[in-house]
Amino acid sequence: MRIQSPSLSELHAFAVAARVGSYSRAADELAVTQGAISRAIARLEEHLGQTLFAREGRRSVLTPAGADYLAAIAPAIGAIEAASVAVRSRRPAQGLRVSVAPTLFSHWLIPRLPDFRARHPEVTLSFAPYQRDDALTAPDIDAWIRVGQPEWPPGIAADYLVGRDVVPVCRPADLDGPQAIRTPADLLAHPLLCHTHYPDNWQRWLAGVGCAHGPLRPAADLETVALLLQAVAAGLGVAVLQRSLLAPDIAAGRVAIAIDQPVSLNRGYFLCQPSARPPNPALRVWRAWVLGQAVATEG
Repeated sequence: MRIQSPSLSELHAFAVAARVGSYSRAADELAVTQGAISRAIARLEEHLGQTLFAREGRRSVLTPAGADYLAAIAPAIGAIEAASVAVRSRRPAQGLRVSVAPTLFSHWLIPRLPDFRARHPEVTLSFAPYQRDDALTAPDIDAWIRVGQPEWPPGIAADYLVGRDVVPVCRPADLDGPQAIRTPADLLAHPLLCHTHYPDNWQRWLAGVGCAHGPLRPAADLETVALLLQAVAAGLGVAVLQRSLLAPDIAAGRVAIAIDQPVSLNRGYFLCQPSARPPNPALRVWRAWVLGQAVATEG
């Protein structure tokens, strides 16, 4: 059967031009050129054998035939638009539940999550409570971001993200004046703050940059990176921390890198998942995005 109806592009051009009374305004609304609107309506008029618009000054107004045609087709155009919106809204949401180490979550991941939401609105992302000794097998969690070393238990697939490189941090004021920190040895004149779970950070960094030292006497040990950064900003001492976690505090002027000589340790943050689980499209999207963010951070 020969199709008698015109194309949707012609119908949209006609309907919008009729509503706004101008070919140029219709072109702006539909993000096409005025010439494209004019040609579409000319094809429609030729197809129907009727003049649909007449000029009145700068306005394009419907002829009686145009008004009758608009009244007949407007409900059909509206029905097509409504049906299309309804079908799109029924696209299945892709759920993803992730457990993330709190330090990386607050200092690195959260500022980047708006980018993920903008790029992948189809993925519903939720976060499970973090458990330090989680076996990485909970059935209601799709992936974990954990601190670890390259060797993971059998059945766990792990991708390195960030966190291997550590640097010493101080107050910005500690980099100026006659007592300014200039060399690794200068740091030893300041109180050394340590991470409770990684007390060897200072020793490993000093060894990595070739700085000889005597016995290290930490002034305090604190349990989280957030507390260490607060202590450094308050002038309580200097600390060795993962470089990838420092950007917000450096940008705010709270801390500064004391000596820009990163030392790479054999641990960092890894994206982990059970390798035997069925493929999860949302997890593939998340993995590609988070690895891209990691490359941008450490690249």
